[in-house]
Amino acid sequence: MKYANALCLNPYFKESSAAMGFFPPTGLEYVSTALEGFVGEITLMDLRQEKEYQDIGRLTKFIRKDIDLMCVSVNWPYYFEDVCKLINYLPDDIKLVVGGQQATDHVEELFERCPNIDTIVRGEGEETIQEIAQDLDPKDILGISYRKNGRIIHNPNRPLPPVTNLRYPNRRLRRTSYYVRSKGIKLLNGGFDTVLSARGCPYNCKFCTFNLNPLGQKRNYSARTPESVVEEIRGLEAEIVFFADDSFFLNPERAERICDLLIEQGIDKKFIAQARLEIYKYPDMLRKAERAGFKAMLIGIESPHDRILRQLDKGFTSNEVRNGFRVLRDSPFYYHCYFIYGNIGESREEMGYIPSFAKEIGADSISFQKLQVRKFSPLKEVVEKTPGYYLDPNGFVYSDRYNRDDLDRIRKDIKRRFYTPTQLYEIVAKAYRIRFVTAADFLSLIPRLPAVLYRMIRREVEKRKSRVKP
Repeated sequence: MKYANALCLNPYFKESSAAMGFFPPTGLEYVSTALEGFVGEITLMDLRQEKEYQDIGRLTKFIRKDIDLMCVSVNWPYYFEDVCKLINYLPDDIKLVVGGQQATDHVEELFERCPNIDTIVRGEGEETIQEIAQDLDPKDILGISYRKNGRIIHNPNRPLPPVTNLRYPNRRLRRTSYYVRSKGIKLLNGGFDTVLSARGCPYNCKFCTFNLNPLGQKRNYSARTPESVVEEIRGLEAEIVFFADDSFFLNPERAERICDLLIEQGIDKKFIAQARLEIYKYPDMLRKAERAGFKAMLIGIESPHDRILRQLDKGFTSNEVRNGFRVLRDSPFYYHCYFIYGNIGESREEMGYIPSFAKEIGADSISFQKLQVRKFSPLKEVVEKTPGYYLDPNGFVYSDRYNRDDLDRIRKDIKRRFYTPTQLYEIVAKAYRIRFVTAADFLSLIPRLPAVLYRMIRREVEKRKSRVKP
């Protein structure tokens, strides 16, 4: 083997939100697993969890002692500056391969800012990293960009493989466990894990680039067999499992088969899945999902307004949302709904209707994000051609009518109007009623409450200080 010891590194010290902090770096774990048999030893390191290695000196000492291949995932737009700084601290005499969505979107910039990067893997990297580990001639490896004689060479894109060709992650490579946390406080006792049972999505919502890889290649829907999915789940230690599919229930027959296998094999876990509104049309599937242990459904509604739903190509109307949730409310699931505000031509009053609509349909909780347009989104050209609308460097949309500060104030108003004390009580009551959380979870949280309250108070004090003018 060319390489004796490979390091697969998640270089982020923290997440953009508290909710993301307990998600394993699934993409990096797929790459780590793909390396098995192609390198001698593999170290999978998540700096969010292994905080002792956030000390750059200690990290580089560890690397110089054992590592001869570094694989770094640059997957998210937040903290991009910090990640570039960390990469520049890594030893420049050890082969450094960088991948992930942001690496693919910013190939030239990363090469310029980080002169120690040897190779950037563009798009999905499981097959590519195996060829790199075998030390093939770079000119023969599809899907990479690399340095040669002071120039950057961009090889052709690699065709997207079916997911049946990929091994699911080997959790034994982990050096840490994952739990549902907020601000560093463990909220639930059962461990947390993610499973990717399919990649891609057949829908074409204009705002969405999840079904495109960072190269703009369409990721056609490709699903694993129900048997392989349940085999992976059976080997998990975590009690809470999140299906990372764009939409888990796209194929109702397949979803039912997975549920049947979970029930037959007596697998006792709590499942969370992303879904489309159309699940209400399949009552038998919903009943099986309940029996199999599904507790929460995450559903993208995006807007309460038909004009904007058409603009986003969501494929349903606001009345269909209302009718669908009349059915869904009869099933004992926790419903978290996603909304987008700041859409093209959307008024303050229209944005402000989101919390009222969410409560009307019976959403238990909501997330709401400013309209964001990524590199290959069909909305990018629409925004650029609409007078008075602009994109910031991260792709967020703002306008002459509503600047960034205006949209932040609207966001705070949406949050305040939805998350009332009554709604917070209903969230806790619903989670307990459907047995997503247990009495033991509440009892174990009591000793942690002082730390939670301290963090809340400190955050509020810092906010107030920031508002005081010098």
